[in-house]
Amino acid sequence: MKILNLYASIGGNRKLWGNDHEITAIENNPEIAKIYQDFFPNDKMIVTDAHQYLLEHFKEYDFIWSSPPCPSHSSIRFLMVGKKQHGAIYPDIKLYEEILFLKYYFKGKWVVENVKPYYDPLIKPSVIIDRHLFWCNFYIKKCDSKKEKNIRYVNASDSRYGFNLKEVKINHRKDQIIRNLVNPEIGLHILNRALEITEADKYGQSKLFES
Repeated sequence: MKILNLYASIGGNRKLWGNDHEITAIENNPEIAKIYQDFFPNDKMIVTDAHQYLLEHFKEYDFIWSSPPCPSHSSIRFLMVGKKQHGAIYPDIKLYEEILFLKYYFKGKWVVENVKPYYDPLIKPSVIIDRHLFWCNFYIKKCDSKKEKNIRYVNASDSRYGFNLKEVKINHRKDQIIRNLVNPEIGLHILNRALEITEADKYGQSKLFES
């Protein structure tokens, strides 16, 4: 498959996808993009704005994964701001722009991921797995990945996802990078479902995967 991995960070969701697919990763931070490329040298990395790239190139891919920035939606951040309201920000509606755009314009398989928000989602998610909401155009059953614990207390050397940034030099909070990653087991589970249903579509059997 030709895969577009938007807001790629250092590649949490992509970690277990292997090298059998043609993967293009989009990340707007050059330092973070360099780390991704070191981990996944076979992928094509483009340093640019993912939201705009999606609009201009969506037709070129079979499967699109998008993980728009989550801080403006995060329930944890909302609780940290608290009653003082210091640091309050508008929710970034690009999340919902991409969901609607992919739903109505993209013909392949797609998934948009974000954290559980502090508000009722404006668009009901397709499935909730652990601390993540997923919107997609195919059925995703719950997976058996271990529930993530104490995610807010991770540090640069936390290797729960197989990434250790302790020795990496970067002008960015390493704990935040790791905390924002999608569990690789969940990433693989979702890609495998997309592959199964894409294959079933060829034989008119995709209804077998609807529940």
